[in-house]
Order: sequence, then C-alpha cells, then structure tokens
Amino acid sequence: MSISSSSPTMEIERSNNLEPEMECPQDFRCPISMELMKEPVIISTGVTYERKNIEKWFFSYKKKICPATMQTIQNFNVTPNHTLKRLILVWQNSHSPSSSSSSSLLPSYKRDEMVSLLKTLGSSPFKVNCLKKVKEIVELGDEKKVDFIILGGLDVLFELIVQILVDCSDFMVFRACEEAFGVLQHLVTLEEDDDGKVIELLSKAECIKSMSIILQRGSMDARIYTITILKNLAKSDFDWNVVVNEQGIGMFKSMLELASDELAIKASSSALQVLIKILDSSKKSRSRAIEAGAMCTLLELLPDSNRSKCEKILQIIKLLCECAEGRVAFIEHRLGIGAVSKKLFNVSETTSKICVKIFSLICSFHPTEKVLEEMMVYGAVKKLVVLLHMSGPSSTKNKVLDMFKKHGNLWSRYPCFPSELKEYLCLHRY
Repeated sequence: MSISSSSPTMEIERSNNLEPEMECPQDFRCPISMELMKEPVIISTGVTYERKNIEKWFFSYKKKICPATMQTIQNFNVTPNHTLKRLILVWQNSHSPSSSSSSSLLPSYKRDEMVSLLKTLGSSPFKVNCLKKVKEIVELGDEKKVDFIILGGLDVLFELIVQILVDCSDFMVFRACEEAFGVLQHLVTLEEDDDGKVIELLSKAECIKSMSIILQRGSMDARIYTITILKNLAKSDFDWNVVVNEQGIGMFKSMLELASDELAIKASSSALQVLIKILDSSKKSRSRAIEAGAMCTLLELLPDSNRSKCEKILQIIKLLCECAEGRVAFIEHRLGIGAVSKKLFNVSETTSKICVKIFSLICSFHPTEKVLEEMMVYGAVKKLVVLLHMSGPSSTKNKVLDMFKKHGNLWSRYPCFPSELKEYLCLHRY
C-alpha cells in the first residue's frame, strides 16, 4: 500500500512553479519551497520566507513552530524584507538571459549549486525539493554525477535513506527517502564509478532494508526508482543473498506485485529480470519466492503475457521447478500444466525450450497418473510428439525422448497417441 497522504510542506512545494534554468544563491531561496523568493518576509525567529509559504504554514496548517529552526512561535506577524528583495532583483537583472556572461558562468555555477544543495540537505528539514533539484542536475550527464560523488553526495543520500529505518511513519522522512532513490537510480548506471562506490552504498544492509520498505509502501514512482536500481545491480556481481537473508518474503511479494502491474510495463519487466537474477544466483531464494506466492502469481500472469514477458515468466517458473516446493506448487495449481502447454510452440523457440525443461522436471520427479493425464488432455504430449519429428539432434529433443521412454506406456492408452511412435520407442519393452 502506497503512502499517499499529503502534508503542509508537500502542498506548499507543489504550489510553487520552478524557475527556468537560472539558478539562485541559497540565501535567496525560501527554506520551505527552496524556490527563489518574490516577496520575502521575516518572522519572529529572524528567518526569511516567501510570504505565501509561511502564511500557509501558520494560518492554513495551524503550525506553531518555525519550519527552519523548529522553535515555538508566539508572534505570527511577518515583516517584509526589503533589503533582501532588492538584492534578489539586482541578482536577477545581472543574471538575465540577455547577460553576456551568463552562459560562460553556467558550468561552474552548476557545481556551486550542487555544493549549496548538499549543504542544505544536511541541515534543512525540507529536503524533497532539494533532492528533486539534485536529480535534475545529475540527469545532465556523467560529469555532474561524478561531481556529486566527489562532493560527498553519496554520504548525504545514505543518511537520508537510513532515516526511514528509524521512523518510517514520518511522511517527510519517507518522501525524502523516495527522492533519494530517485537520485541513486541515475548514479547506478555511471560508467566512471571505477571504485564501485555506488554499488558499495547500495549493498549495505541498511540500504537493502530501505529499498524493501519503498517497494512495499512507496509511491509508484519511488517503486520504479527502486526496481530500476535493482535491475542495474543485477548487471554487477551483487551478492543477492544479502537481499534474501535480510528481506526475503516481503521483498519477493513487492516484486511480484510490480511484475503484475499491467500499466507500468517497464517496471513490470524490470521486476521479472531482477527475480530471474536472484533465483538463478541463490537456490535458497527459490523457497522464499514460492512462500511469497510466486508460482501462483506467475501462472496467472502467463496466459495473457506478450512474448518478452512470457519468456521471462517461464524462465522463473523453470527455476522454481528446480526445487521440490516449486514442483509441488506447479502441479497443484489448476493452470499449471495447461498454461505451459499452451505456450509450447505458440510463442518462440526460446519459450518452447523452457516449456520442455519444465515438463521434463515435472515428469522426472512427479510422474503421477494425474500429471501425465493432464499433459495428454491439455495437448502437451501431442506437441512433444511434433518435437520428436524435428530434424537433427538437440538437448531439447533428448529430453522429450526421455519423457516418452519413461511415460509412453501410459500415454499410449489414448487413441490419439501415434501408433508409429509406439514402434519407434519400442514401448513393449518398458
């Protein structure tokens, strides 16, 4: 379930339109919205805010503390800060698009902007807008990402991420954690991270726990950030046992929920890719995934899946069937044999090979009369016969031949079983 409640700070942030590309000094920004102030006013604690933001804080949301210092407020009067307003106007004029020096100052200014934002993130309770601005900067390219890391940005993000483990019920802490992962999703693809600092950060147990919480309770955007990070981790030598040992069933349930989302296509595909990587690298994880309901979820997704999704789902089912609990879950599900039978020959050569592997595992470990009869009834046996007639030897064909040699006697009772195949297999000998 996603956290969707609103907060005074979030509403105030939404009410401000972002300025164009022009960035502004830290002192010219409202501590609440982090936007350039147009009508700065001073409150009794001596801090300056944008008038509409602080008035909404006091009078709409009935807050009695200073947002920046957290001091209790007795006097709610505000005083226009004319001096600061004049300074802001002077700065705006000197940095207008017509200024000949603005373009040449922009690159170094971006770095100064990053320094300022990181400083604010470490001290201000209003972090969400700061993180959004950081994300905009790192999206500009690898140079900005490297700057962020050099300036100590990873340590700042880590502090924000672990806060959710202290109090995940605090809405602004939760939102800051979500946005921190929004920044990290861009850093995890950095090719110049030779020291592996990003991967090292994401591999920490605290980070894994936070990602699990976001996957289970975060907004859709935040869950997409997180699954994108995990997908990129799958390309590295990441130790997935950390995920399994620390989070296990909860994280699997979250990824299965994302995999089932028909609207978030990319997130669904990423979730399946991550599941494949985890299950392939850790046998222990397969039991956890089955306990989380993976087999049931995947078999119900299979009938309506497109080619790409179908291949991924079948690959996961095959991995699950390599353990005893997975095979039991498969044969006990009403769609199991029927759903896989339907995909045999109907999607791609890859899916057909995976389907054969699944049936081979089932026939080897659970060759009950019920299972073998279902394979005949749902057309799996008929399709396997076709595979035998394909030219040339192959490991897939050998698996099919082995199934017929072991179970052909039962299948041969059905009138649709080819008589020439009986002779070919010499079934009377078995």
